[in-house]
Amino acid sequence: MPTLKVTVGERETLDEQTRNRLKAAQAGEDLEDVQPTLNFESYAELSRLLSTTNLELLEAIATHHPESISEAAELVDRDYKQVHTNLNELADLGVIEFESEGAGHPKTPTLAYDGIEIDIPFADSSNTVGADAP
Repeated sequence: MPTLKVTVGERETLDEQTRNRLKAAQAGEDLEDVQPTLNFESYAELSRLLSTTNLELLEAIATHHPESISEAAELVDRDYKQVHTNLNELADLGVIEFESEGAGHPKTPTLAYDGIEIDIPFADSSNTVGADAP
């Protein structure tokens, strides 16, 4: 599994970087260094991923490989509804995936990546990365 790179920066800058990589790929340039990237526009958005509850869930999944949301909730000693909400948020971010054998079978949370690498560039004072997005 690859490592997920998480970045924080202004959406316009991140979009420009993505467009440049797409152009390079379309031009046939070798992009073997491509690393899955999740971009957040502000530190507040990043904090969703890095909350203690989410990190505890990710660690429990990596360590114990729960077979259901209920089992994940037991591992972190939390309410099923709260864990369900957190796991859905992590799935929306693309950090975990749910596997299921079909109707009537529990959804199994699995890691989509083997780790998370965080890149937080500290910009000059004119950059508003730390502020909430408008």
